[in-house]
Amino acid sequence: MSIETDDVIILKGLAFYGYHGVMPEEGKVGCRFSVDVTCGLDLRAAAKSDDVDETISYEFIFNIVRDAFGEHRFKLLEALAQHIVDRLFEAHEEIDWVQIRVAKPEAPIPVVTGEFAVKLTRQRPDG
Repeated sequence: MSIETDDVIILKGLAFYGYHGVMPEEGKVGCRFSVDVTCGLDLRAAAKSDDVDETISYEFIFNIVRDAFGEHRFKLLEALAQHIVDRLFEAHEEIDWVQIRVAKPEAPIPVVTGEFAVKLTRQRPDG
């Protein structure tokens, strides 16, 4: 991955309720999800100008993640994560790369503790 700067916007520990999963009951009852998303982009102009118009607002990124939970029911965390990445790339061409972690802390599997998660790192396809 070629990164011109190490600048990132990070949203961590976002909590959502969704109806994603392989099991039929997950589509009916739903469960909690946790999302961390990191967007790599050049933040030098925003850092210099102190102007929100020179960056991507955190709320904008949050809304894309939130909306993804209601747009489609995904069986796999991998597909949900990729959908969010695709939406971020479509919405903002300034984003060079995205790393996303989607976790399901209460998967319907008998486990004493822990969570199930996927983490994807994607560079903009046309970049």
